Amino acid sequence: MEDLINAKHILDSGNYTAVLCRNEQVFTSTLRGVKPLVLWVEEKVDFSGFSAADKVVGKATAFLYLLLGVRSIFAKIISRPALQVLEAQGVTVEYSHLVENIINRQGSGICPFEEQVLTLTDKYDAYQAIRAKMEQMNITL
Repeated sequence: MEDLINAKHILDSGNYTAVLCRNEQVFTSTLRGVKPLVLWVEEKVDFSGFSAADKVVGKATAFLYLLLGVRSIFAKIISRPALQVLEAQGVTVEYSHLVENIINRQGSGICPFEEQVLTLTDKYDAYQAIRAKMEQMNITL
């Protein structure tokens, strides 16, 4: 639990969007959306046993955290589908606000990444769908 407390503290103390901690190891990102997690997945960073703190966790982000191997997550905002995915895999989840779905940045509808994986149940299928959506939206790493 100390790692999760540390991750939450670091998230609150800086301009970070995602923080991962295990013992003395700390990884942070200021990138928005799924981008920092996709980068870590592609860099094959082993986050097994890490705790994470994140500003917004939708279902797409939840699948990416599963691929990274985190054991506990704190989210300032989490969607109900994300919570279900994480809890079903035994990840300890704490959050400030639970919402039905993550809304896009324009506030006009559901987040395109959440929408892309809404019906998926496999983290590997979700990863492929996330990468396809990034390519469609011209989001580069």
